[in-house]
Amino acid sequence: MKKKNHHLITGTVILMVLGLGATACGAQGDAAAEELTAPRVAVGYANGVSVLDGETLEVIKSFDTEEFTRLNSAGDGRNFLLTTSAGFQVLDAVAPALRESVFGASAAGHVVPHAGKTALFDDGTGATTLFETAELSKSTDQLPETKTITSPAHHGVSVALDDGSVLTTIGDATARSGVRLVDAQGEETARNTDCPNVHGEGMTGQGRAVFGCEDGALIYADAKFTKLKAPDAYGRMGNAYVSPTSELVIGDYKDDPDAEGTLLDQIVLIDAAKQTSKVVGLPQGAEYTWRGIARGPQDLGYLLGMDGKIHVIDPRSGEITRDFKVIEPWEDPAQWQDPHPSLRIDGNTAYVADPATKSIHAVDLATGEKKSSVQLEHAPNEMALTTK
Repeated sequence: MKKKNHHLITGTVILMVLGLGATACGAQGDAAAEELTAPRVAVGYANGVSVLDGETLEVIKSFDTEEFTRLNSAGDGRNFLLTTSAGFQVLDAVAPALRESVFGASAAGHVVPHAGKTALFDDGTGATTLFETAELSKSTDQLPETKTITSPAHHGVSVALDDGSVLTTIGDATARSGVRLVDAQGEETARNTDCPNVHGEGMTGQGRAVFGCEDGALIYADAKFTKLKAPDAYGRMGNAYVSPTSELVIGDYKDDPDAEGTLLDQIVLIDAAKQTSKVVGLPQGAEYTWRGIARGPQDLGYLLGMDGKIHVIDPRSGEITRDFKVIEPWEDPAQWQDPHPSLRIDGNTAYVADPATKSIHAVDLATGEKKSSVQLEHAPNEMALTTK
């Protein structure tokens, strides 16, 4: 690979072979002709992953994996990316097939599709690998060309912007402190270091970027950074839940650094256009984890509470406008990686994973009624949808 400068490297990712026993062999040639007419659902469990039909929830095919892998949409409407010990492995939802293709990484982390590019962050090296999102689905046996932005190793995230620049977190082995802007040539052009323990990102409908901090949030818009301070000395937002047609952001919120467990009982509401934020408390039963919030129809927020209900949230006021029960009440997981209920949304359909019953449910968000359900052989953990 040819090094353009000290920030940006271009080239083609080397195709890696994992040799997993249940991995389907990558078919040769062009994959663009095959299109999904309904979403596919990928469900991870201990030592495996299954691909389900998004309408019937029928298990189409299952594959062996490592004991715990993260699941992410690649953003092309066809592929998922599994985070494994070797890197980001391609799971083709159309074939379906767990490809031998891997974007190499020593500690694969966040996957963020935006502005026609997908950004892969390697926590082990600090490197961001970028590729044209649509190129991934054009071939089943070759990975697209990539560019790499280098940073010190840390648990980070990057997101591509419409003008070819990239926002990427600042950190090293000891701390994370903010976000910097790298232009299309790989040169840093701006930075803000007022975001301790920066984590997670979200892009609003008009292209404003929101990052979570230990004491609030950081917004990048109109070529400048703006810090939104939390009302508490410790007020951590770790994930931003956004809609592609709204400037209103819902974030998870934690005000006690010593709190045990993973359940949260507050959310933060951010108006990225007005650059304002407020924290809203939730009623008993609506406690949630980071897996339990998604955006859906009418730009509303949908929260899967520990009472087993989906609570519909007005993202401007924080008011719960209605709720409907989907699963039985559940308890706080001991560790964030432990199987516990999760929520994903595609159009008017919510997908809910319930490890206690080894079930996946598809729910009509207009009526609150279950459209279909399936019981799996294994307790579901990670879940992702094919999205563009």
